[in-house]
Amino acid sequence: MIGRISGRLDWRGPDHVLIDVRGVGYIIYVSERTLAGMPSVGEAVSLYTDLLVREDLLQLFGFPTMLEKEWHKLLTTVQGVGAKAAMAILGTLGAEGVGRAITLGDARSVQAAPGVGPKLAQRVILELKAKAPGVMASGVGLTAKAGADDVVIEEAAPVTVRKPARMDDGAARRASASADALSALVNLGYGQGDAAQAVATVAGDLADADAAVLIRASLKLLAPK
Repeated sequence: MIGRISGRLDWRGPDHVLIDVRGVGYIIYVSERTLAGMPSVGEAVSLYTDLLVREDLLQLFGFPTMLEKEWHKLLTTVQGVGAKAAMAILGTLGAEGVGRAITLGDARSVQAAPGVGPKLAQRVILELKAKAPGVMASGVGLTAKAGADDVVIEEAAPVTVRKPARMDDGAARRASASADALSALVNLGYGQGDAAQAVATVAGDLADADAAVLIRASLKLLAPK
C-alpha cells in the first residue's frame, strides 16, 4: 500500500497531478480543493495517498491531510459512493465541512457536490451519521498537512510527568469526553471560547454522554439560528 508520496510536481491536470519521485512519475487523482492548494509546477509537494485496486485498474487518490483521507475511505463505504464521488464531496465541502454536514443531517450540503443527487446525499447522511462524531473526535491529530520535507510521525522524547491527583472513573470519563469534544469543535474552526461554552452547556445536561454525543449536541447549539 502506498500511503504517502513526496516529490516534485511535474504536471497539473483537471482532476489529477503528476508527481516525480526520483525519476518515477505517479499520477494521483485529487479534489478541486486540493488541486487549488497545491504549489506551482516544479516545486516540492507531498500528499497522503490511497490506492484503489480493481481487476483492470490501479488508481492513486491524494489528500493533503490524513483526516481527509479517512473521510474519503468512510464515504466510499456508502453504497453508490465511489472513489471519485467521495472526492467530489470532499472537494465541495472539505473534511471539516463533510463532518459538520453529516453530523447535523444537512443533506443539501452533501448534494451540492457534482454528481451527487438527493437520494445519494440522504443515504450518506443516514449511513454515516453515527460514525461522523467518532472521526471528528479522533481527527485532531490528523489535520497536519503532509509536508514534502517534514517528518509526519516521529517518536516523542521521554518526559517526566508529575502524577495528577486521582479522580474517580466516572469523572475521568466525563473529562475525557469533554476534552475530545472540545478538540473536535476547535478543529472544525469554532473559536476556543465558543466551543468550550457549548461543550460545558451540553455536558451539564448529558452527564454520562460520550464524545460523539457531546459533539452532536454542541454542533446543534452552535449552528446558526
